[in-house]
Amino acid sequence: MFTPSSRPASHRRTTLPLACISLLLATGCATTANVSTLGKVQEITRSHTGKDIVAQRTEVDRADVERRVRELLAKTLSVDDSVQIALLNNRGLQASLATLGIADAELLEASRLPNPGLTLTRPQGGGDLSLEHSLHYSLARLVMFPFLRDTEQSRFEQTQRAVALDVLTLAADARKAYYSALAAAEMLRYTQQVQTAAEASAELARRMAQVGNFNKLQQAREQAFYADAALNTARAQQASVSARERLTRLMGLWGEHIHFVLPERLPDIPTAIADRPDIERQALAQRLDVLSDKFGAERMARNLGLTRRTRFINLLDLGVVRSASETGRAQLGYELTVELPLFDWGESRIEKAEAFYMQAVNRAAYTAVNARSEVREAYQAYRAAYDIARHYRDEVVPTAKRISEENVLRYNGMLIGVFELLADARAQITSVNGAIAARRDFWIAEADLNMAMVGKPSLAQISNVSPTGSASSASGAH
Repeated sequence: MFTPSSRPASHRRTTLPLACISLLLATGCATTANVSTLGKVQEITRSHTGKDIVAQRTEVDRADVERRVRELLAKTLSVDDSVQIALLNNRGLQASLATLGIADAELLEASRLPNPGLTLTRPQGGGDLSLEHSLHYSLARLVMFPFLRDTEQSRFEQTQRAVALDVLTLAADARKAYYSALAAAEMLRYTQQVQTAAEASAELARRMAQVGNFNKLQQAREQAFYADAALNTARAQQASVSARERLTRLMGLWGEHIHFVLPERLPDIPTAIADRPDIERQALAQRLDVLSDKFGAERMARNLGLTRRTRFINLLDLGVVRSASETGRAQLGYELTVELPLFDWGESRIEKAEAFYMQAVNRAAYTAVNARSEVREAYQAYRAAYDIARHYRDEVVPTAKRISEENVLRYNGMLIGVFELLADARAQITSVNGAIAARRDFWIAEADLNMAMVGKPSLAQISNVSPTGSASSASGAH
């Protein structure tokens, strides 16, 4: 393929024999198949969430995402809508998707042979006009080319799994933020009702104290309860704002889009939940972090074998030389350039590769052990949250409602006074707030469990304190 110049005043050296040139033509001209950088991540996302993701690379992509976000925000936002908006509009996720393009470019680079080098030399002095052209190629790179390509392919697949894990983590966080925002808004409304009841009770106590029907201690108790209720309302207001803003951030919204509408209440818990005795096995078979570390260990094993086979191949150039000048005829010869292993026999490279391999094996085992524990913890939290929410639904709230109805009857029969009736109303609202918190914890625990099946979850602690606990204790004074 490479021929020396036929001009007499020339000196040309061409590396690589004909057999190597043929191999270069067979491999160097081949291109890799067009790897879909987002296809695998989209498949994983749809299988686990049923939602779409879009890499916003052009103005058309951004305009399409803006249109879809506006359509979803035009109605009352559901949990699935919030997840879809987050997967489409979150800029942090777009940054993660961009890493796929980087990994794909590196894979494409590794799938093509490196370019040959060309050297042009003109010696100074002497009577002859001579030029030296050298086209050289590294046989060491050629020998290692298939292994390097396979390594980059494995790294690309590992990047795909890591990005898919980012997508699923964002989806789980959006779900949890949605339920937290709903619960915080619902709690705020009931806390405001507590404050209204406490304000009425304090005003009534003040008027009764003025006419001598209440002593100072009784009035002070009612005033203290009202002050405590007002403080709880302020806290609930801040909690509602924080929960809504977290959801807003995860969905990537700003400007006019932040005025989205949420439902009035959390969804009810299911009638029953199924037992899952083989949940650990299922998780280990599909968790992306476990699979990623497993394939990473396999890749390190292949790299270790490659290092052992090529411990002496650091520099290996083979070429054919043809020279011609004004005073002599053309001569043909061959040259071979190798590195002599006089001081470094490759032990350090093998030791380093072995250390990387053992690091990958232990990391994979560490991830698998943690995955088992996280799935067990998430499942137990899910079951406990369901039992607590069901207890509120079936026992606590109905009992508080029956007590309230009986007290209303007694008040109508003039058997109890207005302060006892107000105290009972406050206690009932506190029970309802506890039920809201229990429903919220169940749906968050479900999101954590689903995340634990595919990746590392951010396990939430089940709340065990009433959002208006101090107000509840104050009502016991009556």
